Amino acid sequence: MPDVQQARILIVATDGFEEKELTVPLRKLREQGATVHVAAPEKTREPGVIRGWDGQKQPEDWGQTVPVDRSLKDARADEYDAVILPGGVLNPDHLRTNNAVLSLVGDFAAQGKVVAAICHGPWILVEAGLAKGRRMTSFQSIRTDVVNAGADWLDQEVVADKGIVTSRSPADLDAFVAKIVEEVREGNHGDRRAA
Repeated sequence: MPDVQQARILIVATDGFEEKELTVPLRKLREQGATVHVAAPEKTREPGVIRGWDGQKQPEDWGQTVPVDRSLKDARADEYDAVILPGGVLNPDHLRTNNAVLSLVGDFAAQGKVVAAICHGPWILVEAGLAKGRRMTSFQSIRTDVVNAGADWLDQEVVADKGIVTSRSPADLDAFVAKIVEEVREGNHGDRRAA
């Protein structure tokens, strides 16, 4: 059972991530001593960074940039204890069609590592075949997608099912981060891929 101070955590995102859903876990986990890297596909709006989406800003919704620590093609599940998938609409919609992302997330699940998704991030779990038979939550607008993929959808701030952690929205970030820390401390959760 690794302590969060020794944990290595990967955040996978691309342009259009919900700003707080990446920046808050990144900051809070680093403050607790975890090593946290951000990985993104090579093609982004600006080299070496990804740009968030902040619906609170008007009229321009593009938010702050976050440096990318490594290319998605160089990210490997066996180097980390957990993966986090921020939401927003644009970010997970692009990532769920990226075979490298789906393969990487599947590797985390196969190795019993923590897989965490918030807001629209569970779309990626659906595409990776990790929703069937799980208790999950998500942003309300994708509830039907999650249910149709075979999950038991719950309207709760955070739901954990054998190391798969999901939350609904930025309002749930404190509970989301706390549950990631708890699940990392629990250690290996076994292969969670659908049989």
